[in-house]
Amino acid sequence: MKEIRWHGRGGQGAFTASKLLGAAATLEGKYALAFPFFGPERRGAPIQAFTKIDDKPITDRSVVKKCDYMLFLDETLYSETLNGDLKENGKIIINSQNPDKYENPQVIAFNARQIAEEILKRPVTNTALLAAFAIISKAVSLEEIESVLGLYLPKKIAEKNKEVIERVAIELEKASCIL
Repeated sequence: MKEIRWHGRGGQGAFTASKLLGAAATLEGKYALAFPFFGPERRGAPIQAFTKIDDKPITDRSVVKKCDYMLFLDETLYSETLNGDLKENGKIIINSQNPDKYENPQVIAFNARQIAEEILKRPVTNTALLAAFAIISKAVSLEEIESVLGLYLPKKIAEKNKEVIERVAIELEKASCIL
């Protein structure tokens, strides 16, 4: 089973990305479970969302403690102490305006905010990190992610997010993050 933990702030779309990932996995014939965990329900408060993907039905509905992947929509939520929450060969994907500061090979950082602001005109990085996850993990295809965007997003926003996905693929390829 692939276990993914999303870290974000209320209003950044971490739970939406978790649901999109789960929906994309089911289109590929897998089982998926996506759910949020948050304290005070307000914009800007730290939240976590979880996605579990497997080839068989998922019966464990508990939060993810040991992750295959951790994704940080907000870099301020990342701490090196969280590296201990990774499974062996796990990866951390971070939205960072200074990606070069991360030297840990388990950490993949890129400026998702810049991509989102250029295309969406808003600093909403959830789809960019979702695309990076798909590329790096190969757990789902970009095509399936693009096909589920319309299930959770208005058509115009879904189309813009497809542009974000395409741009992330280009940027990660240039940065050799997926080699």
